[in-house]
Amino acid sequence: MAAGVVAKKILASALGAKVVGYVSQVGDVLAEVPDPAEVTEDMVERGPDGAPNPVRCPDHAAAARMVAAIEAARRDKDSVGGVATVVATRIPAGLGEPVFGKLKADLAAGLFSLPAVVGVEYGAGFGAAAMRGSAHNDPFTVDGDGALRTTSNHHGGILGGISSGMPIVLRAAVKPTSSIPRPQATVRADGSPAEIEVRGRHDPCLLPRFVPMAEAMVAWVLADHWLRHVAQTRSYPSPES
Repeated sequence: MAAGVVAKKILASALGAKVVGYVSQVGDVLAEVPDPAEVTEDMVERGPDGAPNPVRCPDHAAAARMVAAIEAARRDKDSVGGVATVVATRIPAGLGEPVFGKLKADLAAGLFSLPAVVGVEYGAGFGAAAMRGSAHNDPFTVDGDGALRTTSNHHGGILGGISSGMPIVLRAAVKPTSSIPRPQATVRADGSPAEIEVRGRHDPCLLPRFVPMAEAMVAWVLADHWLRHVAQTRSYPSPES
């Protein structure tokens, strides 16, 4: 976590970049977030009344339903999984490599290294499988400031393993907590059948605690790629910058 804080500071000071994560799904409850790049840390951490947001979901109506789903699982001595979304904005184009060291591969490897992650996607993700190329392709344009961008972001900020300059949008699927107090079948060391009932404190949903971990990992990978880019291009910032 400390390394993630350092990485976020590197990205912020060098690029003005931000990495914000949030819970986008708990069980079958889905958050409605029209533009992930517009989500702020305050929207994630605070509810509409300014009170702490226990599930770290920026859709506060969905957050209430998520809390109910988690509490229902707790009462049933069970657990529930979900999805966390992480968005990195103001990441410049050109980070990553076309084959070895692809940005999307390193980000996926980082997220998959976190406990309980069972799937990672970016941009349209698995939804792209049901789309045609004409719908999935992101047309290029030049904005009012003369910057090259795309009119949509199905590619999630990464093209050919290299950042495009658009917001990087990642999602990680997190499994239900395996340690639940409900009795479950297992076997002893000798192979004979047995029953196990986990005791102690175990969260019925890992997503709220997972968000800071995911943010830190994404920031760390992006900071690493930024430092590599600086070294390779010899574009060292001046002391005054």
